[in-house]
Order: sequence, then structure tokens, then C-alpha cells
Amino acid sequence: MDFSIKAFTNKNAIAQQKTACAVVGIHDNGKLSEEARALDEQGVLTAAVKSGDITGKPGTTLLLHRPGGAAQRVLLVGLGTEGSVSDRHFITAAQAVARALSSLGAAEALVALPHDAVSGRDAHWMLRTLVLALRESVYRADSLKSKKDDTRSGVKKVVLALSTAPSAALQAAARQTLAQSVALANGIDLTKTLGNLPPNICTPTYLATTAKQLAKDTKLGVEVLDRKQLEALKMGSFLSVTNGSEQPPKFIVLKHMGGKAKDAPVVLVGKGITFDTGGISLKPGLGMDEMKYDMCGAASVLGTFRAIAEMQLKLNVIGVIPACENMPSGRATRPGDIVTSMSGQTIEILNTDAEGRLILCDALTYVERFKPAAVVDIATLTGACVTALGHHNTGLFTRHDDAHDALANQLLAAGKTANDTAWRMPIEDAYQEQLKSNFADIANIGGPPGGSITAACFLERFTRKYTWAHLDIAGTAWKSGAAKGATGRPVPLLTTFLMEMAKK
Repeated sequence: MDFSIKAFTNKNAIAQQKTACAVVGIHDNGKLSEEARALDEQGVLTAAVKSGDITGKPGTTLLLHRPGGAAQRVLLVGLGTEGSVSDRHFITAAQAVARALSSLGAAEALVALPHDAVSGRDAHWMLRTLVLALRESVYRADSLKSKKDDTRSGVKKVVLALSTAPSAALQAAARQTLAQSVALANGIDLTKTLGNLPPNICTPTYLATTAKQLAKDTKLGVEVLDRKQLEALKMGSFLSVTNGSEQPPKFIVLKHMGGKAKDAPVVLVGKGITFDTGGISLKPGLGMDEMKYDMCGAASVLGTFRAIAEMQLKLNVIGVIPACENMPSGRATRPGDIVTSMSGQTIEILNTDAEGRLILCDALTYVERFKPAAVVDIATLTGACVTALGHHNTGLFTRHDDAHDALANQLLAAGKTANDTAWRMPIEDAYQEQLKSNFADIANIGGPPGGSITAACFLERFTRKYTWAHLDIAGTAWKSGAAKGATGRPVPLLTTFLMEMAKK
């Protein structure tokens, strides 16, 4: 889908713009937006409202053919209450527009929704919301189908209207926002595509190959460590997870050095379990196919790097992805085994299905060498987080002090801006008691109570040399049921966080 921006003035009115479909808003009191009134020269839109064909409820739509004027069609979309349109209502309206345009028998459309409709949001937020909704509507996961989904219909070109006469500087800023929004959508698409691929294709080697290709395409630095190098680094915890698999482990390092050479980097660490059977602690068979999504943390790092590389973000960012499978076999790690992590801490493995923390802890030790400004790890870590927060919010965990509170607040704010929200959960020493082992420095599980918290407490023990936060995306990285598929989260949150960091 191609996007462009056009500013409309009195000399170049929206009503005079030739288009196959003009999209304008209506509020739930039946009042047309300013852009809609400009198209209502013959009163067709007003008549439709009076007839009750559309109420203005958020997300409702009405398509009118030949309403008069230069537009062949007008799509009215409900925005909700005038003067108090919420974020959620506008997002609902944007998604409704995207659905309508995806099946329209027209190749292009003009979207002219009021930029000041949402309290506390500006035109840049609304442009990004529209681009992401429109791109989501055309995403397809049919690459492995012998018969592809029919995509012949639907709008392929969208003009986003600025319905005032902004200055040249503001128009340039809007064009930059558009470019950044498209880059973000590209990153989300990559993350979803990787997540949706089957585990016989998306192996650790496939992730490494994808990272190398991404680095080649966008001029990133890349390094991939293999088993011998990991053994030399004494990553005994990470390697213990790979024991039962025929697939070789890969440890991927990506570098986007867009900032000053002396600036400390932000490091993203993504869990890359390309399939998780649970190992010897075997998972139930029902729904196990969804364990291909256990690499969505890794996929989100790759998607974020694609977005920031396309944006040419002026920030130093390093991505670290430990990637492997967790499989049962005669070589697999057993419950009761004790392994030594790269940090030197010994771990009693009480449950081999708590493997994500075992690969992440060595990665979190590895990143000390970068002397990072901040480290954020992203992982589909615990079912307990889904129980706690459902599928709406990502779980955010970090220590409680000034530096970590500041990092948490930055991530929470980025999530709100990006419509990709997180909720902060506690980390306290009291929970660490559950991880005590009689035979090693630490156990890899702490029992059912507070399972997502004790998992974060486990990781926290390996992060005390830098500022760190953990995102548990088990409830937000993919959807089940009829809508099964990767969501692309938390690429919007991470990218927005990095964009804000680059401004400092």
C-alpha cells in the first residue's frame, strides 16, 4: 500500500479533490466533521444522517455512491462524541476504515479525518494510527498456501489529508511521521511473518539467516556465534536448553550504531525459542502448535531493528538474540540437573519448561561487555503473566530505584503513545526466597504463586551491573482461536521508546 500526504487550503479544497473514495467523519450526535461538511454541497450526507443510516457510533461506516462533488464515493465513519473522542474510539474508527477500504472496488482513496478530534493527541499520532491500521488490514499470512488469498480488490493508494494549511516545516514533519510510520509497519510485518512461520522452517539457523539479510539490506552490523563459541564463553545455562535438539543453537548480535561513537548503547535482548515442547517436562499436546510463537521476543527485536534502520534513527542500539529449540531426547537436560551459567552462578533445573530464563540469563550476562545505557529483554516467558494481565497489557518488570523507575516510566509512556500498552509488576526481595535451592545457587522455578514475578526475579539476578527492564509478552505476542496469528507486539512500544531516547 502506497501512502502520501496532501495539505488542503481554500484554493485546493477537499471537495474539489478527485478521488475514488473520500473518507470523512461523523460524530454520534449526527454532526458531520468539517471535512464531511465540505463534501456535502448537495446535502446527500446530511440526508443519510437524518434517515438514520448512520449514527456516528465509533467504528460504524456508511458508503455513499455519487454523492455529488469530485469524489466518486464517500465513506462516512463514526468517531463518537464530538469534543471527547478517545484514543480507543479513534483507533476503532481507523480499523473500520481499513476494513472498508480493503474490500472496496477502487484503487485509491483520500482519508480526511479531523486531526484535532482526539484530546491530547496530535496529527502525528493520528497519521501513525491510520497507517498502522491500514497496513494491518492488508497483511496476509498466506506465503505457504498453494492458493493465495484473493487481494485483487481493495485500495492500494491512500492520500492522507492535512485539512488545514500547515507551514512548510509542519508539512515536512508530517512527511517524516509518515515515513516513520511506514518503517514501523514494515517492522511489525517482519515480526508477524517470523512468528507465523512453522517451526520446521523458522529454526535458529533461519533466524540467523534473517538477521544477516536484514543487516545486508539496511547496513547493520551482525555477528552470529555458534556452539563452539558459546562453549568458549561458558554459556552452560543456554546450552543446557539445546541438548535435546538436532537444530544447532545460534547467538545473534545486531548493531545499529546511529548515535555518537562514545554514546552507550541501548540493548534489546529477545528470547528465541523457535519451538518449545517443554523438554522432558513435556507440555500438554493441546495447543502445543502455538509454541512456535515462543520466539516472538526474538522476532520483535528483528522487527524493531528493521524499523529503526529504515528510519536511520540517531541512536546506538544493539540487539542480542539467543536462539534454540527446547526438545526432549536421550540427550535432553533433566529435571534435577545443575548447570553453570556464564555469570558463574549455578542453577538447579527443576522444570525444563522454564527454559526461556535459562537462555536469557546468559545473554544478559553477555551484554555487560557493551556497558549499556539500558537493557530491555523481551520474552514470551510465563503463562502466569497471561493469567495476571490477560491479552491487553505486556508485563513490565524492573527494580525499584530512581534509575529503574525512570526506565519503567519511559517504557510505559512509549506503550501509551504507540497503543501498545504495558503494566508494571513488582520485583521484591521477598519473591527471591521462592527461588532458593538446596543444591545450587538458584532454582529455575519458584512454584505457582507469583510465577511471572519469580521468573523476572530470576533474570534480575543477572542484571545488577546495568539498568534493566523485562517485558513478558506471553499474553500479547500472538492471538489464538479463529484469529490465530502473531500480533507484532511489542515492536510499536520498543520503536517508540527508542525514538524518544534518540531525542535526548
